[in-house]
Amino acid sequence: MASGPSATAWLSRVDRETRPIYAAIAAALASAIRDGELQPGDRLPAQRLVAGRLGVDLTTVTRAYTAAADQGLLEGNVGRGSFVRRPPDDDDPGLVDLSMNLPPPPDGVSLGALLGETLDSILRRTDAATLMAYHPEFGSLGQRRAAAEWLAPFVGERSPDGLLVSPGAQAALAATLSVLCRPGDTVVSEPLTYPGFRQVAAQLGLRIIACPTDDDGPLPAALADLCARHRPAAAYLIPTMQNPTALTSPLARRRELADVLRGAGVWLVEDDPYSPLLRTPLPAISSLAGERSIYIGTLAKSLSPGLRIAFVACPSAQDAQRIAAALRAVALMPAPLMAALATAWIREGKAATLLKAVRAEAVARRALAAERLPAAVGSAESLHVWLPLPPGASAEPLREAAQRRGLALVTHEAFAVGPTDQAGVRISLGGPGRRAVLANALTNLAEVVAGTAPGRRAVV
Repeated sequence: MASGPSATAWLSRVDRETRPIYAAIAAALASAIRDGELQPGDRLPAQRLVAGRLGVDLTTVTRAYTAAADQGLLEGNVGRGSFVRRPPDDDDPGLVDLSMNLPPPPDGVSLGALLGETLDSILRRTDAATLMAYHPEFGSLGQRRAAAEWLAPFVGERSPDGLLVSPGAQAALAATLSVLCRPGDTVVSEPLTYPGFRQVAAQLGLRIIACPTDDDGPLPAALADLCARHRPAAAYLIPTMQNPTALTSPLARRRELADVLRGAGVWLVEDDPYSPLLRTPLPAISSLAGERSIYIGTLAKSLSPGLRIAFVACPSAQDAQRIAAALRAVALMPAPLMAALATAWIREGKAATLLKAVRAEAVARRALAAERLPAAVGSAESLHVWLPLPPGASAEPLREAAQRRGLALVTHEAFAVGPTDQAGVRISLGGPGRRAVLANALTNLAEVVAGTAPGRRAVV
């Protein structure tokens, strides 16, 4: 809830020159809400305070607040004041974001109620001062046991001594690569890969080389050749619902890749946000590759990115300590309250309940994408699909045409390690709050792709 100077900062937006002052105040409110300066639930300053700051009479401010309420921007509570209103589900969504990979709203489960119930339980049984203090370790023993339980379907049984609780996968990735690599080292990845990895590699001064792929993932022979010629410090792979191509490597390919890396003595950094979404997940390559593999599993794509919790599985306690030291240098600690929340959800079965609901919604949304964009690639449980473009086609005209229709997309340029012939766009399915909004967006996108939208020409 806004208070103090920030509660009135939006008054600087009031433009007295172009409209009546009451309308200018209402427009300033609308602008501040649209830009995120004011958030849903923020309490507005008292009308008398606004009148005094602007040098106008009270009735002018009352009229402005009433106009803003009529526009659906505010709601009043007798005795408490006026608050920024949360848009209802049927409000116009504006630009539909198909560029950000988020878990969809869980089917039939109230995330807010689940959060409230668990946080209340944690605060009743735990000293709040302890929760809000510094915690030197990256996961207590109980939290690391919960991490082992969560990761077991993917990496098998692991000792808590080799596990870490990290403040998100990005921090874990940065810490891991800083331990395994030195500036100037080479890291192998898929030709199109997670942009956050590219950012970390650039920050650490690492050189990325792309391994050729087919529909099953990196080619083992090509990987072996790269390892022999370039002696990379590590290979960074996303074998499940790969980002952005949405391809999943089958078990046989995973075994081949594990054999190559183990034989070459190259570290594997396996990034696996999506395996929890599969009803029948495949074994992680890390479970096959031996002692030189680090597995990073985040809760961001399967439960909620707001948790900022990821688990890191290391081959030994010593390796975990090395990565923990690097994590401490860049992130200090995971947020204790979020770590406690994630642990409680896993132990009490609520994480499984939430995951089941997220998975059900993801499957329904993926089915919509299959109906409207049959050329898009991705498993039946994927949060995103990849729409490949014909050889020689440019993705930018498609992105621009989609944006004109109110759709935000991300093209292959954001993921490319170097020059690539894998032109396409990633379409994220979890971002829109309602399935109906996504359905309409996918219909519009199909029209753009086909070049059949009124007044548009084909873009592919």
